[in-house]
Amino acid sequence: MFTGLLSIMIETGILGLIVLALAIVFGAFIILRSLKNFLVNAVVGLAILFLANAIAGLGIGYSLLVILICAIGGALGAILIILLHFTGIVI
Repeated sequence: MFTGLLSIMIETGILGLIVLALAIVFGAFIILRSLKNFLVNAVVGLAILFLANAIAGLGIGYSLLVILICAIGGALGAILIILLHFTGIVI
């Protein structure tokens, strides 16, 4: 009697571990996919800001806040920083 119950408990535990492992792999895939999109967005935003500084000679400083806005906002963040610079608001 106990061996049958023990066998069922072990099988249930193994099945639970398999489901947990699949959930972890799926979650890691989703995180890495969104991280890739974030990194591409950040590189594009920082490249736009760098090119605007280099070509137009805007003189926008690279403070931590400016880099964070460009990294999180991407191209729109870089455009926002440039527009703020034209209006005289320095970040």
